[in-house]
Amino acid sequence: MTVSTFEFGLNSFGDIATDGGSRVLSDAETVRLLVQEARLAENSGVDVFSLGEHYRPGHVDSAAPVLLSAMAVATERIRLGTSVTVLSTNDPVRLYHDFATLDAVSDGRAQLVLGRASATESFPLFGYDLADYEELFEEKLELFTRLQREEAVTWTGTTRSPLVEQLLRPRMRPGGIPTWIGVGGSPHSVVRAGRYGLPLMLAIIGGRPQRFAGHVDLFQKTLQQAGHAPQPVGQHSLGLIADTDEEAAETWWTYWEPVSRALAEERGFYRPTRDRFESERKTGALFVGSPDTVARKIATAARDLNLSRFDLKYDIMHLPLQARARTIELLGQEVAPRVRAILSKESAHV
Repeated sequence: MTVSTFEFGLNSFGDIATDGGSRVLSDAETVRLLVQEARLAENSGVDVFSLGEHYRPGHVDSAAPVLLSAMAVATERIRLGTSVTVLSTNDPVRLYHDFATLDAVSDGRAQLVLGRASATESFPLFGYDLADYEELFEEKLELFTRLQREEAVTWTGTTRSPLVEQLLRPRMRPGGIPTWIGVGGSPHSVVRAGRYGLPLMLAIIGGRPQRFAGHVDLFQKTLQQAGHAPQPVGQHSLGLIADTDEEAAETWWTYWEPVSRALAEERGFYRPTRDRFESERKTGALFVGSPDTVARKIATAARDLNLSRFDLKYDIMHLPLQARARTIELLGQEVAPRVRAILSKESAHV
């Protein structure tokens, strides 16, 4: 990790916002809000703005390349990508065309995180069988990686029609765009990222981040064994930043609790309680608090996991747009400088 190049990102899953009162924004209003938030993130000094990919009520991130292209036109410097692209139910050729075009529109600012999907609505929606979960991702990752790294590709597999000396247009930059592998906890996925020589993005949404230290070690060992150069490691976690710890905690709890309760009922997770919430906020994977509190927590995770990037998933269902905006501003203007100062001071004493 180089302190001067440590990156800060914002992740959105396209959660529908409210206007600060009781009015829920429409889908179209939330789409336009996201473009405004990308511009605000750039003006606040955030390095990367990313969108997820979901196909369920309350989310408007189902066409990330289109929305990212709108953001590219509205911004000048911030890098734009995905917090997860469900590669298993995307066609690698179509995905290449989409992101090659985004990279051209944005003048080289495109990137993406590829994942297998924790939410599986895209499988029946696009006609895929969940029984092929592993095979789909493995084959499509192999093809997408080759499309980025090779000028013309000949490929045969079981998940799509073969390619013979296929050259795609528009071409990406040589070697392709930054492509991370998103991992929710599977050591097999960590090894896969290392085998392909791709950066690792750890989705840490519960428990102490330090429990992923073994995954980072496994990733670096796999890279070395495969003959690849060292690659960065990033962390994706949920949170909200406000002017005080109390404001942040009360605001997040108000909107996080009903979402977590619904997920608990749907997936069999633990039901949210205030005690567990406070535990996650203090020592776990919820980055909720004042700029100083969140900065110290990010710096600790960055040190313990040897991170090069931290992404904050800042939106939650019906969170008022004012709270979203304040998180964006504080992450770029106050948290990022504090984290870099802490890490720089620690580095000077090593």
